[in-house]
Amino acid sequence: MMHSPQNDSKETDSSYNRLQWKMLLLTMFCYLFFYTGRHNFGWAAKPLAAALHISYEKIGWVSFAMLIGYAVGQLINGNLADRLSPRHMIATGGLLSVLANVLISFAGSFEVILVLWTLNGYCQSMAWASGSRIISNWWPDQRRGVAFGLYTMAAGTSSIITYLFSILLVQESWRNVFRIPVLFLAIAVLIFFLLVRNKPSDLGIKRDATADAVKPHWREAYKTVLRNKRFLVVCLALGFQSMARYGLIFWVPVYFLSKEQTAGDGNLWITLLLPTGMAIGALSFGFISDRLFNANRIKSIVLGMTMCSIVSLLLYFFHISNDILVGLFVFFAGFFAYGPQANFWPLSPELLGQAYVGTGIGIMNMCAYIFAALGEPLLGRLIDRTGSQRVIFLTVALIALLSAVTILFTALFKIEQGENKTIGSLKSINTTT
Repeated sequence: MMHSPQNDSKETDSSYNRLQWKMLLLTMFCYLFFYTGRHNFGWAAKPLAAALHISYEKIGWVSFAMLIGYAVGQLINGNLADRLSPRHMIATGGLLSVLANVLISFAGSFEVILVLWTLNGYCQSMAWASGSRIISNWWPDQRRGVAFGLYTMAAGTSSIITYLFSILLVQESWRNVFRIPVLFLAIAVLIFFLLVRNKPSDLGIKRDATADAVKPHWREAYKTVLRNKRFLVVCLALGFQSMARYGLIFWVPVYFLSKEQTAGDGNLWITLLLPTGMAIGALSFGFISDRLFNANRIKSIVLGMTMCSIVSLLLYFFHISNDILVGLFVFFAGFFAYGPQANFWPLSPELLGQAYVGTGIGIMNMCAYIFAALGEPLLGRLIDRTGSQRVIFLTVALIALLSAVTILFTALFKIEQGENKTIGSLKSINTTT
């Protein structure tokens, strides 16, 4: 019995679809453990400050240094992800981050921790844009919102894993927070490296020519990206979003470890609801933008950041003593602070074109982490000056509102000649504003 060409085509499509999901899920699995190497610091902050006899402002500067290392790394490694092997970059960055964390666990001075944590930031920066490059190579435009939503959800879930490990370990020793969780990162990176391929053609599949297109010169890539005004506005809005997100991720543990938080006698387990909300928010906003707003990323972002501002204000003004209510507010703070980030990443290929995905996402993430870095010592100083950890929520509310307002400015710029591709969300917002 002869096979019809139509049946062969269906089998080929089914096989390719399985490979798409395989590459996405393996990339998600790897990134699922990356935050064990950088979101662990917030849990070590209070006992570390006490052990080294330093202020929260200095602790903020350590976090600042890591985020600057990460931002500089994004500027460099995003472009490299377009030119080199993303798979090799993720594996190298992950293993070096494990080494940096283990060395910090044996450090005994502020200066040594500052240097090692900065280097760790650079090592961690080798992963996100590289993973985004792999996903863009395997997933088409019309399905990319969901793919990036799932990828961003993996990052949010990574915070849950990090928080869980840290809650269990910080009560024994802050040093264990840097030693044990990153062992899982090392295992995940090795599995990823063995099973993932950068693009379909690496498996002999000529499915999408854009993944194998001639790479632009690195200078041309930077010029193309930095000349796109809409893209730069998106980067600015992402910067405020990231500052709000890190304000919660880094300082909420400090708040719940303090005596100021009264619900459940400072129940640390409530903090798990923050990254849980972030993970669910990332997945939800991928669907919200694609299905509810018909790929209008801008509207979806405005909705999320506005709601984040409202929830944060409620946490600041109301001293809630009920565990369930506190947990609910913390969950939604995470949900709306992080969820919209899933809508930012697809804007890179949609605004810039496939050839500049890594460079674009690298610059986006650089902006995100420069802003996040600036926020850390600022919040530490505010806590030192006011003597209250609750000021975190007021600051986050203001920053989230800035993100929502900034993204609306994309409507002020007309479509520029020479732009590779425009996005449906910007077209839609131009007709409604």
